[in-house]
Amino acid sequence: MSGLRQLWKSSYVLMLEEENARLRAENRAFLNSLLGTVGFPPVDAVEPGKPLPLNRIRKRSWPQIQRMKEGEAVR
Repeated sequence: MSGLRQLWKSSYVLMLEEENARLRAENRAFLNSLLGTVGFPPVDAVEPGKPLPLNRIRKRSWPQIQRMKEGEAVR
């Protein structure tokens, strides 16, 4: 059993765990950048499987509202 524990504690596994944490942080930063571009609040670090609360509804710009009204008028 101690041989299996040594495998999991090896420097290679620790390096993979560190790389995984780094990539998660990088992906979260990229996601927050994209969300900020479209007007949503940033996402906090949460545990996997935990649902994220939505704080606000995205507001439409005037050109978007005009296109929606034009589309409804065509129908």
